[in-house]
Amino acid sequence: MRPTDLALLRTPGVPTVSPDGRIAVVAVTRLDLDADEYRSQLWAVPTDGSAPARPITEGHRDTAPTFSPDGRWLAFLSATRGGKPQISVLPTAGGDARRLTGHPLGVGAPVWSPDSRRLAYVARVPEHGRYGTVDGVGPEAEPPRLITTLQYRLDDVGFVADRRAQVFVLDLPVDFSDDTTPAPAPAQVTTGDADCADVTWHPGGGELAFVSARHARADRDLVRDVHVVGTDGAGLRTVTQFRGDCAYPVYGPGGEHLYLTAVPDLGPDGTDFVARQAVPCRVDAAGGPLVPLLDPEHFHRGDKTPATVLDGDAVLVGVERRGAVELIRVPLDGGAPETLIDGPFGVRGIAAGPGVVVVTVAHDRSAGELLALTPGGRRLLTEFGRELGSTGRVHRMRERTVAAPDGYPVHGWVTVPDGPGPHPVLLTVHGGPFWQYGWDLFDETQVYVSAGYAVVQCNPRGSSGYGAAHGRVIQGAWGELDTADVLAFLDAALEDPELDAGRVGIMGGSYGGYLTTLLIGRTSRFAAAVSERALTDPVSFVGSSDIGWYFPDAYLGTDPARIAAQSPLASAPLITTPTLVIHAEEDWRCPVEQGARLYVELKRRGVPAELLLFPGEGHELSRSGRPRHRLARFEHILRWWSRWLPTAQNPGAGTPEPAASGAGPTAEPIAEEPAERAATTSRVPVVG
Repeated sequence: MRPTDLALLRTPGVPTVSPDGRIAVVAVTRLDLDADEYRSQLWAVPTDGSAPARPITEGHRDTAPTFSPDGRWLAFLSATRGGKPQISVLPTAGGDARRLTGHPLGVGAPVWSPDSRRLAYVARVPEHGRYGTVDGVGPEAEPPRLITTLQYRLDDVGFVADRRAQVFVLDLPVDFSDDTTPAPAPAQVTTGDADCADVTWHPGGGELAFVSARHARADRDLVRDVHVVGTDGAGLRTVTQFRGDCAYPVYGPGGEHLYLTAVPDLGPDGTDFVARQAVPCRVDAAGGPLVPLLDPEHFHRGDKTPATVLDGDAVLVGVERRGAVELIRVPLDGGAPETLIDGPFGVRGIAAGPGVVVVTVAHDRSAGELLALTPGGRRLLTEFGRELGSTGRVHRMRERTVAAPDGYPVHGWVTVPDGPGPHPVLLTVHGGPFWQYGWDLFDETQVYVSAGYAVVQCNPRGSSGYGAAHGRVIQGAWGELDTADVLAFLDAALEDPELDAGRVGIMGGSYGGYLTTLLIGRTSRFAAAVSERALTDPVSFVGSSDIGWYFPDAYLGTDPARIAAQSPLASAPLITTPTLVIHAEEDWRCPVEQGARLYVELKRRGVPAELLLFPGEGHELSRSGRPRHRLARFEHILRWWSRWLPTAQNPGAGTPEPAASGAGPTAEPIAEEPAERAATTSRVPVVG
């Protein structure tokens, strides 16, 4: 896979299934490198496989489709170029889509009422005078912000206290075909200084449930509760009132219970998040304790469906398992779960209809395909990965398990280029740390392998997908068992004669950048390194990161000596390895000062070092940054490796000078915000 092959990626989102079970609709996203933007259209797919998938919209960026319960309408988010996502509705019997909202900061995914006549959603409400609400008043002319809370900003969102996410209800137009008549104005249901998320309807249609943090300690913990409110805004009450982090509530049949995804217990102070796993839970709709339907010590939800999916008398959920995301069916009565999809796959999206379950499944040859599960078996419905696969530049991963020095099994993969070896090696380290490498078409791995590098990657202790104990064991001891696992896996991989043990580089992002920087401060065995969006100094991270007020204390502890032992910057004076430092200028998860301080330390001592900064980007640059920035990032990384680890495909040319500032297609300011960022209230504590 070449860097320009990013344009060939086709990534399907979460499907929706028509009420009769016959049709699935999914948004498929691609990168338009020429226009430097993401494009996304809706595709219709017969669930019986009787016809190929076909696009049904031609919008600039159409996402989040959902069928109305009566099957007459398809609601979705649609964004014009440079605009924010708004709700549009398309008649399924034919006709044009009609846009129904016009919120200045965009809206979240629509949710249908049981009678198919109303939509609920969440949207950020800007404070008057900010975010373009007054003509001629730009960000530089707004009044100052007085900050009085710990939780006042969020990476890839920005400041939140002056644009809280609230719940809205919108009636469909009486005469939908008459687009000359303005659509009814949406009614704001919630108010207050707290973000709302994950709205859902009561089966009777008179109430809404949603997630919010409205308790007394909400600014000092990670607890989020389920709340219920009437559609007129009356009768607000809290359902859960415990120490969990709740998400995605949905009413069960009859409305007596709510089913949701939750981390059931965050400890006495509500910040004990380390390796606390999210599982399906049940709660009495009148209020009561959370009842986990799966054991959170052994299961952790890993699919990306923005809902808790019910299928009859069970919940459908994707759970992380050794690099895979398996689909399991969990009975609502707490019975034994049934595995529906396992093996080397990653279940990303789930939808259920009468007699059929449709899932989006990724693997190491495709970014995602739709698969239908029926009583008669499984059926592959799409070929979205065919164009990239036909290039012959997609490489298969080889699974391995090796023993750490203490005998602990370390699981991972090695991906090797075509042709004779020995090949130079890149050891890549994932972020999180509670995250997992897995059976996905990972553009990072594929690009490096196509450039001639064998890529070694594993899930050391601290990762997710292997149970809570596996993830929790590094608490207060970063750089100990995790580094031992990573190096043990690398050493075992280097026993393969196809890999050149004398030419090895190391790279990683976020926590992976942390571990990369820590290791090159302890050893000179690596030819070069790439440290990207890394946490390098826990002390300054506390006051600069959006999660700094709690993350280092929970993971690294509070003892100054122990923190220093786990700090990459503390050992940076020992680094002699040539290092490329990559950071985004608007990264609030691992702020740019973390990378800049590392770069200056190396540069002052004469260590070969470069600092690559991306304007207008946050922590998610490598995954959802603007397309040309993602392309430029790959080009700079390959240029760096060609200097220190040349290959036949990626030949070095002496020691080239870094590209001139501003060179390449990176000059335009970003024009739009991806739809999925529009009304997020995520408090997920990962340095990923």
